[in-house]
Amino acid sequence: MNFDKEFTSAILIIGNEILSGRTVDKNTSFIAKWLGDLGIGVEEVRVIPDKEEIIVESVNSLRKKYQYIFTTGGIGPTHDDITSESVAKAFGKKYEYNQEAYSILEKYYAKSDFNEGRKKMAKMPEGANLIYNEHGSAPAFYIENVFVLPGIPSYVELMLPQLKDVIVSGKKIISLTCDARVRESSIALDLSVIQNRYPEIDIGSYPYSKEGGFGTMLVMRSTDQEKITKCHSEVEQMVKKYTLK
Repeated sequence: MNFDKEFTSAILIIGNEILSGRTVDKNTSFIAKWLGDLGIGVEEVRVIPDKEEIIVESVNSLRKKYQYIFTTGGIGPTHDDITSESVAKAFGKKYEYNQEAYSILEKYYAKSDFNEGRKKMAKMPEGANLIYNEHGSAPAFYIENVFVLPGIPSYVELMLPQLKDVIVSGKKIISLTCDARVRESSIALDLSVIQNRYPEIDIGSYPYSKEGGFGTMLVMRSTDQEKITKCHSEVEQMVKKYTLK
């Protein structure tokens, strides 16, 4: 696979219900944190509608750019669940019944109606690898570096750990924080100086307001324990200079 960056990923949230605001996306946070523990950085998140041409274009552009792609949503039984078929088209693969997935669903729905909608959940790109659902219902799948997950957060949380041995891990991404009880604008210049001194550290600045006061949460992320520890110490010393005034 000729992707641009090693140990990087993108998350593709698929679903009109997310874009309309009817459903809140809870998967991005969980997936990003899980990947961070494996040393895989999330560099891009897209939210797109249930439209075939957009799904195909997004999957093809992202899978060439990043080492891993995770999609959520659109693999259910209804007419608007078109992610599986769209991914098949993105890879130029046949969209067909996966026999193992079909058997799992046939067994799961043995005492109820195994109708066409439920059978549809066993259709996926030719040669796809299954990601099992511990509840015994519809599995998800992956093909090459694209992992196609359901939209239901509880299912995503069950399925992701299965991929730990599939994904090539990098160094764990360490995250340290510093709560600065000052306005972001007060520390902006000094923070820029520290960022320039540690270009390999990702320093995020997030202003907040609570209990009638203002503050800034500073978050440092890196795979280098020694450098992030030094950077964090400098940030804390810088913050003290303002809070002691």
